[in-house]
Amino acid sequence: MWKNFLFFLIISAFIGLSLVVSSFTPTDEPTVTEAENSWVDSVFTSLTFEQRLGQLFMVTALSNKGSAHVQQIEKLITNYNIGGLMFMYGTPYKQAALTNQYQARSRVPLLIAMDAEWGLNMRLDSSMHFAKQMTLGAMADEHYVYLMAQEIALNLRRLGVQVSFSPVLDVNSNPQNPVIGNRSFGESKEQVSRRGIAYIKGLQDNGVMAVAKHFPGHGDTDTDSHKALPVINSDLKRLTEVDLYPFMQSFQAGLKGVMVGHLYMPQFDSTEKKATTLSHKLVTGLLKQKMNYQGLVFTDALNMKGVSQGYKPGLVDAQALLAGNDVLLFSEDVPTAIAEIKNAINRGDITPAEIDARVRKILHAKYWAGLNRYQPVNLAHLKEELNRPRSRAVQHKLYEKSITLVANHGNVLPFREVDTTRYAHVSIGIRPDNPFTETLQHYAPFATYNVRERYVPDSVLINLRKKLGGYDVVVVSIHSLNSTSVSNYGIGENTRTFIKNLQKENPRQKVVVCVLGNAYSLKFFEGSKWLVCGYEDNPVAQSVIPQVLFGALPAQGKLPVTASAAFPAGFGLETASLNRLRYDVPESVGLDSNVLTEIDDLAMEAINEKATPGCQILVARDGAIVFNKSYGNFTYESANPVTASTLYDIASITKVAATLQAIMYLKDQGKLDLNEKLSRYLPEVIGTNKQNLLIKDILLHQAGLQPGIPNWQKTITAQQLSPTYYASAQTTIYPNEVVPGVYSVKTMEDSLWSWTVHSRLLPKKKGTPSEMKYSDLSFYILKRVAERLLQQPIDQFTSQYFYKRLGLHSITYNPLTIFSKSQIAPTEYDNYFRRTLVWGTVHDQAAAMLGGVAGHAGLFSTATDLAVLMEMNRQNGNYGGISYFKSPVVTEFAQQQNPTNRRGLGWDKPDPSGIGPTSNKASVNSFGHTGFTGTCAWVDPDQKLVYIFLSNRVYPTAANQKLLTHSYRTRIHDVIYKAILTKS
Repeated sequence: MWKNFLFFLIISAFIGLSLVVSSFTPTDEPTVTEAENSWVDSVFTSLTFEQRLGQLFMVTALSNKGSAHVQQIEKLITNYNIGGLMFMYGTPYKQAALTNQYQARSRVPLLIAMDAEWGLNMRLDSSMHFAKQMTLGAMADEHYVYLMAQEIALNLRRLGVQVSFSPVLDVNSNPQNPVIGNRSFGESKEQVSRRGIAYIKGLQDNGVMAVAKHFPGHGDTDTDSHKALPVINSDLKRLTEVDLYPFMQSFQAGLKGVMVGHLYMPQFDSTEKKATTLSHKLVTGLLKQKMNYQGLVFTDALNMKGVSQGYKPGLVDAQALLAGNDVLLFSEDVPTAIAEIKNAINRGDITPAEIDARVRKILHAKYWAGLNRYQPVNLAHLKEELNRPRSRAVQHKLYEKSITLVANHGNVLPFREVDTTRYAHVSIGIRPDNPFTETLQHYAPFATYNVRERYVPDSVLINLRKKLGGYDVVVVSIHSLNSTSVSNYGIGENTRTFIKNLQKENPRQKVVVCVLGNAYSLKFFEGSKWLVCGYEDNPVAQSVIPQVLFGALPAQGKLPVTASAAFPAGFGLETASLNRLRYDVPESVGLDSNVLTEIDDLAMEAINEKATPGCQILVARDGAIVFNKSYGNFTYESANPVTASTLYDIASITKVAATLQAIMYLKDQGKLDLNEKLSRYLPEVIGTNKQNLLIKDILLHQAGLQPGIPNWQKTITAQQLSPTYYASAQTTIYPNEVVPGVYSVKTMEDSLWSWTVHSRLLPKKKGTPSEMKYSDLSFYILKRVAERLLQQPIDQFTSQYFYKRLGLHSITYNPLTIFSKSQIAPTEYDNYFRRTLVWGTVHDQAAAMLGGVAGHAGLFSTATDLAVLMEMNRQNGNYGGISYFKSPVVTEFAQQQNPTNRRGLGWDKPDPSGIGPTSNKASVNSFGHTGFTGTCAWVDPDQKLVYIFLSNRVYPTAANQKLLTHSYRTRIHDVIYKAILTKS
């Protein structure tokens, strides 16, 4: 009676499946060419029956083992003619070398396979990690899944691999699943199907056989089949409508291979503890017959406890073959397995014809993979070609598109205010020097706190909580999570309590929790008002999440699984980009990384030629910083290397980075008319030769002003600083620091202004406008105009209105009031005026006499801060969700105003003759400026480019003209344009 009931259940199961698959028609097999049949026939007939049996086996090879392991593999190849190898752990180069060695030993080219679900990194060191499938499941567009699979396929082919055991098509509906979890695309069968097919096509379009796993579905288990046999008691409806759905869809899409998982499904095969891998009813009856799957069928690894328990090595292989599998994976005893298969043939359990048919399938697969024209792996340049820049671009996109915002009370995120908000960051489970912390600092000053270990005494977290009370925003990032719920994903109870108490103590404080790990762990933070899921913890994810927090990137991801009732699958809040500069790789914005490496050569050439001791070079395109490097040292004598946080005196870039910003603001506000005479705004010039100068002409450097006046010489007597103007101690009468230990009189600005007002103008022909003559005096005057109209000193205005609101904390006048000398590059050893090494105070003499704040010079900055300011200008005054100008005033000022003068209003421009300060390839709409100390900042709105070069070429003497005579800045600019990729 019991047996009849089981029989009824099995029949019912197949009837139910028939209803589901009745409409399923597998994709027509591609037409087999005569050449393919000929190759398969010739190989097949050249083999003895025992050699054909060997083709059924794919054994495990490692490239991190010694000679004994290599000899064992070679013995299996030569003595048993095994059909393939599955490489596991080791290094890419060693694996490629061993592949060549093993292929050379093999009578028939070996089918080489790997587990590469998220890239070679899954098995090999020093390889790229792309993204796990749950991360991919959070993206809205499966096109990026295809791109990832394409990159993985190219890497596999380059390594001599033809088969990837991916993607995972398990619908992960069980949060307690200890083995699938973040390896699944999610809990939606449709989503798993779409992304799985994109993955399959990405592999197979690029010559790698995809092997989907783990048939008939490993998603609803709570047991790891590596350790034991999972039992699936799903009812028939669920199995047919959910678990099998992605497999059926992938079969229609032309999937070449499928892997059968080690599961126990008593509703289909009630044989006690029989794994699906060994079940004829499941492999042959369901997969091959009912579902009519024609591709290669692989077992999961036959050493796994889920299938190997109860069988000795070799015996389980024969059982798997009898079940209907074509390729026996991870056989632990090939000789015994072959003997057992022969016994099965003798018993009539399987016929030689059935064996031959499976061998032919394997040979057809080898032909498809190109092994009919096998070539050894070229070991030259292997490392470089496995780490292509394009792969890094794809990798970045995967995380940019997947980061999921699941709580955003009051739409606080992305952060907009960076000048009035006090920020702190707590990182848990990671070193204090990590990309998450570093990237946050790009956008705002953060006080940083680190809890290195995930499990720490409660007292440590209580003390930390006390320190955080004074901050407006606390970002807590949780790292090094586990993939399973067995240990609460590695999030200790103390950590959860710490976050809950932090959220309760100060209702005004915004606590933003960022979980870099399994999405299921979000259930611990249901009470969070601001919560972000990053899915994985790696340098890319760590750098992307802060960019989402500050609006450099939008939040776009959706949860692929249900983390809790509050966080269901498909949920995710979207945010808009605030157009802050993000951080990416060159290929993401259409630049060639390999070409950009030429910048390294030019920078080192400049240093070796002693054109400058060191420099910073930054390139941004389309809103992304893609190149930001520092070279050399502070001086030729020291070993104090330049870093991204080193401040440089940017000299005349001050004109456009400070004074011109104020002038554009005033024009934008309607407070300044460029066609008015100077005397309207500065009545003190009435009666002088300056009264009729037009503001526009002053901006264009065509007002007839002298290039500069060496006023510092007027303050020296007998080669000494005149006590009329200078003192050695700072007092109310001598408040302006020229250099440490030298202070100028408070009336110095009046003196300099008087000398400027009464300076002569350059001669010009009567009735004609003055020719363009670059002049520092233009910006002496414009600063005075700006301050008069603003009723505020220029340094205070630019800091408050622009720099702080932009999140810039290095760009400043008089940096020694904020930074130590160790953070600032020195400039000239001044042996004619200040009689000292100028270090931390402005190099320009006139600006120094004023105490470091002038209209034409005085600013210090890093390349990053200057790039942000120039990017704001590239965006016509829009940045970080703030409009600094109401009108397109930047575009107006950046345009050439007349054909005889290349300059814009305040901005420098490319020279039409081709001998100007920019690359000849810079567009006519480009604008920027250079600086005497060896700096430049250029924007090309047509190409969406920002280029920054900072150096201290004037060390130790300003007489050093090599940076200019060798055109290093311009040649680097040329490289940037050379790197622009043309669209195919």
